[in-house]
Amino acid sequence: MPEKIIILDFGSQYTQLIARRVRELNVYCEIHPFNKVPELSPEVKGLILSGSPCSVRDEDHPNPDISQYQNQVPVLGVCYGAQLLAHENGGEVLPSTIREYGRALLSEVHATNRLMKEITIGSQVWMSHGDTIKHVPENFEVIASTESVAVAAYKVQGQETYGIQFHPEVTHSSEGKTILRNFVVHICECSQDWTPDQFIETTVTELQDLIGDDKVVLGLSGGVDSSVAAMLIHQAIGKNLYCIFVDNGLLRKNEFESVLESYKHMGLNVKGVDAKDRFYTALAGISDPELKRKAIGRVFIEVFDDESHQITDVKWLAQGTIYPDVIESVSVKGPSATIKSHHNVGGLPDFMKLKIVEPLKALFKDEVRLVGKTLHIDENIIGRHPFPGPGLAIRILGDITPQKVSILQQVDDIFIQGLRNNGLYNQVWQAGAILLPVQSVGVMGDERTYENVVALRAVSSVDGMTADWVHLPYEFLANISNEIINKVKGVNRVVYDISSKPPATIEWE
Repeated sequence: MPEKIIILDFGSQYTQLIARRVRELNVYCEIHPFNKVPELSPEVKGLILSGSPCSVRDEDHPNPDISQYQNQVPVLGVCYGAQLLAHENGGEVLPSTIREYGRALLSEVHATNRLMKEITIGSQVWMSHGDTIKHVPENFEVIASTESVAVAAYKVQGQETYGIQFHPEVTHSSEGKTILRNFVVHICECSQDWTPDQFIETTVTELQDLIGDDKVVLGLSGGVDSSVAAMLIHQAIGKNLYCIFVDNGLLRKNEFESVLESYKHMGLNVKGVDAKDRFYTALAGISDPELKRKAIGRVFIEVFDDESHQITDVKWLAQGTIYPDVIESVSVKGPSATIKSHHNVGGLPDFMKLKIVEPLKALFKDEVRLVGKTLHIDENIIGRHPFPGPGLAIRILGDITPQKVSILQQVDDIFIQGLRNNGLYNQVWQAGAILLPVQSVGVMGDERTYENVVALRAVSSVDGMTADWVHLPYEFLANISNEIINKVKGVNRVVYDISSKPPATIEWE
């Protein structure tokens, strides 16, 4: 087992960001809900308490028993975590006279303290709290302040326990990474050996021990997660991995053929299944987005089950589950309210009777890409934009027909190829086109037209939780719009979506 840092989640919007920053230091960490504190084990090198929308002054405020960790490993409280440690040890936490939110500058820093090593006076930090630590307990030493926050950071005397009122994990805290490095590397003494190479070596060995000579079936999507999972398992068990790539008729233009070709070069045992007609039949007349998703999921299960039964003695189902999926399922407040039905193979029914193997369940998306690069997976797969599981079905508003799919595939292809040809593809996190259930008047030559409207969407994001629209050059948009209208029969108007998430979602359905 690798060394690790435990992060207790109190419901902060920034908790995953703390984990990402720790992992950027090549140190493994895990997020656990505050109400499910894991047992202290030898590989645990430190504990971080996250922020929270709660107040320690609330009668039922989150207050886990962390006594097994204190005095055994270093502890760092961030925002609410810092207030909780102070409050539970006799300090005074009061409502802020002014809600402290946004940028602040450190006016005092005890640079001799190990947490504050190399932190400068005037360093910018990011505050986000409604309470303030007014007085610390007697055995707490204040080690940093701002003009308006006397207790910006503290250390408990005689312990390696620290608290910081600001958020070091956000980019607005200019030296936040240094503070986290000081805690994780210098105070917790983590060895920083959690690298893609080390992950691959360990995971392949674990897969060999777990699976042995059994057969594994995996549903490929053409995306980075399933592709990296396939390559890891392939390294472990070789020909005993059977991959199935289903063409649901809702992929991008020529994607089925091009992705299959990419997989052949990777040495994978892949079967391509043309199931377009089954999906189109199941979707006929359905306009409701949720019903579309469920129909696609049901047919995928049927097709996947049919193909799996053609392979004898399969014992395992492999999935490209990644860490945010795991966190979501055990979050502080339980699984989130359903925004959209999940489309992964995770919905396979009990009758398939297969054991599950998920080699990527410890990784964030950016870490999956790093592992993929280390495995020398085709850059066209590693750098591929995220693509929704239901495919173009949720980018066609209204019912699905082969004709509509063809129109949208052509529009999407012009847009995506345009991004590539103009050096913009890698500046965008996700892009695509949406076929609207709207027709508008136009003029082509001397004739009046009444044809379809398409919307183009391009967003920047880190993990899809939040996103902003990309300010693509006007000249580029003008050229793409002109090319779409000239080349795609049935489209006479192009619009560009400039909505951010929130409040809008990345997909329209």
